[in-house]
Order: sequence, then C-alpha cells, then structure tokens
Amino acid sequence: MPVPWFLLSLALGRNPAVISLERIVGPQDAARCSPGLSCHLWDGDMLCLLGSIEAAPGPVLVPTHLQAELVLRCHQETSCDLCVRVTVQLAVHGHWEEPEDEEKSGEAAEPELKELRNASLQAQVVLSFQAYSTARCVLLEVQVPAARVQSGQAVGSLVFDCFEAALGAEVRIWSYTQPRYQKELNLMQQLPDCRGLEVRDSIQSCWVLPWLNVSTDGDSVHLVLNVSEEQHFGLLLYWNQVQGSLKPWWHRNLTGPQTITLNQTDLVPCLCIQMWPLEPDPVRTSICPFKEDPQAHRNVWRAARVQLLSTKSWRLDMPCSLPAEVMLCWQSPGGDPCQPLMPPLSPENVTVNVRSWEKVQLQECLWSDSLGPLKDDVLLVETQGSQHNRSLCALEPTGCTPLPSRATTRAAHLGEQLLEDLQSGQCLKLWNGDLGALWACPVDKYVHRRWALVWLACLLLAAVLLFLLLLRKDRGKAAAGVRAALLLYSADNTAFESLVGSLATALSRLPLRVAVDLWSRRELSAQGPLAWLHAQRRQTLQERGVVVLLFSPGAVALCREWLQDGPPAPRAHGPHDAFAASLSCVLPDFLQGRASGRYVGACFDGLLALDAVPSLFRAAPLFSLPSQLRGFLSALQGPCAARFGRLEDSAEQVARALQPVLDSCFRPPPRGLGPELEAGLE
Repeated sequence: MPVPWFLLSLALGRNPAVISLERIVGPQDAARCSPGLSCHLWDGDMLCLLGSIEAAPGPVLVPTHLQAELVLRCHQETSCDLCVRVTVQLAVHGHWEEPEDEEKSGEAAEPELKELRNASLQAQVVLSFQAYSTARCVLLEVQVPAARVQSGQAVGSLVFDCFEAALGAEVRIWSYTQPRYQKELNLMQQLPDCRGLEVRDSIQSCWVLPWLNVSTDGDSVHLVLNVSEEQHFGLLLYWNQVQGSLKPWWHRNLTGPQTITLNQTDLVPCLCIQMWPLEPDPVRTSICPFKEDPQAHRNVWRAARVQLLSTKSWRLDMPCSLPAEVMLCWQSPGGDPCQPLMPPLSPENVTVNVRSWEKVQLQECLWSDSLGPLKDDVLLVETQGSQHNRSLCALEPTGCTPLPSRATTRAAHLGEQLLEDLQSGQCLKLWNGDLGALWACPVDKYVHRRWALVWLACLLLAAVLLFLLLLRKDRGKAAAGVRAALLLYSADNTAFESLVGSLATALSRLPLRVAVDLWSRRELSAQGPLAWLHAQRRQTLQERGVVVLLFSPGAVALCREWLQDGPPAPRAHGPHDAFAASLSCVLPDFLQGRASGRYVGACFDGLLALDAVPSLFRAAPLFSLPSQLRGFLSALQGPCAARFGRLEDSAEQVARALQPVLDSCFRPPPRGLGPELEAGLE
C-alpha cells in the first residue's frame, strides 16, 4: 500500500502569511497627485514612443523613483481582477540660464524672463506597462506651482490606478516624460499567484485549482491529482533552472482524476510541477516538492558528468543548477584514494561556489582518454618562488616529499633520477600556471628494471602483430576500394535535413560508403545519439575514413557554446540530432591537433559563409558547396581509396543533385501549406 510521503496543496488555502489587498471599485482608470500639485489623466491609451533624449531648455519635471503596488479592481464582491498601481516621484531638473551679455539683452528681456520664472511648471508623464499578451501606455499631465520650482528639489508624487494583470505574470513598467530629458525609469516585478494572496473568494480563477498528493511505493513515486471528474487541466513537469527559462520534461493535457507514476531515479531537486485549468488565460500554479529530498540530491549527482574541454578548463553537466566544488586530484594505480593537488593551482581555475551535499559526490579521471591507461608515474609539483627560484616535491600518499630528500619513501629514493628525467624532458607536463606546474614522471623503468627486456620483447611482438593486422586491413580496404565517410550536421530545420539527405545520396553513388543519422533512425533511437555517434566515428576512423562536418548557423552556435564563445544555442533539435552529442569527441581531436586527415568541413553557398566557421575547426580542409565541389571530392577521395574517375564529372554529378534542393531553401514557401510546414521550410 502506498505510504503517504507529504501532502501538497496547490489550491489556495487560508494562511496567516498571505497578503490582503486594497479594493478599488469601477472599471475606469484614475490618477491623483500629492497636495500642492494638479494632475490630469488623458482619455484612452497612447502610442508607446520612447523618443530620444533632449537638452532641457530650463527647469523641467522628471521622474526620480518608480514604485508598484498590487490592488484588486472589483466589479462585484466576488468578481475582481489583479491590478498594478503605479506611483511616480517627481523632482525639478535644470535651472534658468542668465543672459551672457546683460547690456545687449536690454531691459526688454527682463519682463519676459520674469514672467517665465513666475509661471507654473508643467510636464507630460508617460507610464508604459507590458505583460504577457498585454501592452499599454497612458499619459498624465502634472502642474507644479512656481513657488515650488527649485532645481534638484522633490515636488511630490503621481499615482495611477491601475494596470490589470494576470496572476503569476511577469510585468515591466517604464516611466519617462515627453519630451524626454533623461534615461527612463524601469521596474520589473513577478506577480504572486493564488497561494500568495488573500483572494480566494474574490478572483474566480482561484476557485478551481486542483490538489496534489505525493506518495511513494517502493521504487515508484505517485502524483495523485484530486481533480473533479470531467475537469480538464494541464500538467507540466519541468526542471527549474537558476539561469534562463524553465526546461520542460513532460507535458500532458488530462481529465481528472489522475495518478502519474514516476521512478525514484527521476527525482532531482529542481524537478517542479505546474498545473492549470484548460480555460482562457488560466492561473498556473507551480511547486517544487523535492528541493530538500536526500534521494533527489543523490540522483542528481549520479546523473552528473564531467567533460574535459582543454588542459585548463572542463564542464560539469547535471540536470539541476546546484552549487558544487571542483578540485583536481591525483590517483595512483591500485585504487588508492584520490589525493587533492597542492599549490601551485589557483583556486579560480578549479572551484565554483562551494557547497557539497556529501564529502565526495563525483570522481572522474578527465585525462584518461588523452594519456592512455593509468601508469605507475610520480607527480612532481613545481612551485615558483618570489625570487624566480623553483622548488619541487613528489606527491605521495604520505604527502608531498621535497626533492632531493633523505626520507625513506619511494620518491625520495628515486629523487636524483626523477630530477634528471625532468631536466632531460622525459616527464610530461600536465599543467602550467602562473605559480608553477605539474609533471608526470615515469618510474617503472627503475622499479621493474629486471623485467624491462621481457616487457620490451612483448611490446615489440605486439607492435609487429598490430602492424601486420593493420597492413592486412589496409590491403583489404584497398582491394575493396571504398572509403567510409560519416556526415555530421545540426538539424536546424526540415529544409536543411533534406539538403543533407540529397548530398548523402549523391556521395553514395561514388566510391564512398556514406553514414548519416537520417538513414539510421532505428539504431539511433535504440542506442541514443551519443552511443551511435561514438560507434560510427570509431569505425570510420579505424577504416581510415573521413568525418565530414557540415556547418550551418545552428551548428556554429552549438560549437561556440561548447567553446564558451557565445550565448547558449536554442534547443530546437530533435531527438535524433547527433551533432550536439558529436562535439564531446570531435572537439578533443581539434584541441589536441589530431584533426588533419580525419576531418573535412563544408558549408552550403548562401546559407553560411566560410569565415563564420569558428577558427578552431579551420585546422581541417573547409569547402563551400557546390562552388568548391572539386576540392571537396578530392579531400574525400583520400590517398589509398579507389578513384572517383574524372573529378570534373563527379563534381558535376553531385552538383546536379544538390542545386535544386539548395535553390528550394531560398524559395519562399507556397501559400496554403499551413504554419507547421511553412515553419519547417524557413
């Protein structure tokens, strides 16, 4: 039987912490001002034209402070709407300038200047209001007596009732004068929903919010929605992000009552639930019930992944934006504990906001793919002193042993040899910073010297066998005469996918074995984009094939995001898009200089210029199609594969297949196709 976990009310209930709002009666907007001022609200809304800033001809009124307050605008006792009251503080800005030459100005100007100084000061104040599907601008005239016109003096306030808004909406308010003499004031505010206001009996949309009961049963979590029969409502499960908008996970339109079952492993701290009745302009109510759940925190760390971007930066990917600490450590073979590295590492290179749920949540060896399997190496920590002198110590389980040293540890016994290896360049530099460096020095030649010849013979034998296997494989491939080509692209839209499909079909008619995710959707769905991509890339490169990167605006945006050189790319790609997954194994080849001979880049004439491709990817040959098809086919042909025949004929054959589809990308969609198809062509 399910055990009740906790009960969450998504409906509004009486709560001593809710806010009671002032009520105003009547549908008409109104304006009032503080004593001593006179004000008038123009009838109807006006166009929201900001205009440019002008120089003040003398004393002028300007807004100095903007404040918003929630009220209820009621038509009846139980029929009210949420409304935003705006208060603007006003002050005098500028002063009258004295004539530069009093003799030339004459006495005729004195009465006119005196009349201006004794006149009251008038201003037109604009209030601009924007919310989802709502935008209004109102104009208010305000007049200040001449006796209160002094530069820099606050003269009072102006109050406008009011701008209607939806519960839970995000609103933006601006205030400025016409003409505008300074930068406009602005204010953004997130309005509360039914739970934060004492409005249950006043706003009808708050009467029908459903109740949610969360319970557990073994490895399952049940969301029991106590909704009346035949009531239609929307349910959204999403990951709440600290930066940026929410990340949807699961969305359904349902009819009550309902029970939704989740796995315990699906729970993470940022998993939130949003519900709303299916009616025009509904009130959406959200709650995040798993923020403090220990199991949810363990799940998010199990799903976390660390990825090496370069020798000085890495990325930590996880479903939720949680504070974490990243620390470099050194682990010797044999499963010993990973030891945190000592200085000279700068803290800003290895940490972010520090707070961990447990002592160690995640441990990954980032350089395992780059350096090969774990070796019996000694890590030397080099520290630069203030007088440009350096000191070295060897990191061991007992601490960092200075070199040279008279200690009885292994590193101390090998101190002289390690220093000689470092001077002769036999140690590998892992890190280089302002305060020092990290070196990995092999010691197996000293510890296992008597086994050196045996190991050498085994290595030579393995090398010979490997050479023979590779030679036999190369001969087999040369006899087959077909080179493998893997096409990677970003699925920007259906028109671009059609263009890629036409290119793949045309290339497959040449002596090429073409692989593209468009032809492997079943395997892609079964294995997932990342696993499928890794398998295809490994097979292609093992057969001395070539990986073709087809760049588009979406692909360039994804590359810049991974290189941390631009804003996050929009996540508009489908479930079969392998390009985003491919960057995790493509980028290391370019960063470590292994791209030559393995990769070829291309883009399409008119869709993307060659100079728009990030400079890192220009290490591989880059072509624009179809204008540079001959060079592109020559790069695909390779040195050992069968010839395509005359390159001119092959290029003409591919161009004939490619040009009609490329032309359709620039042709406006025919009318009557419907919004979904037209959007796909765009």
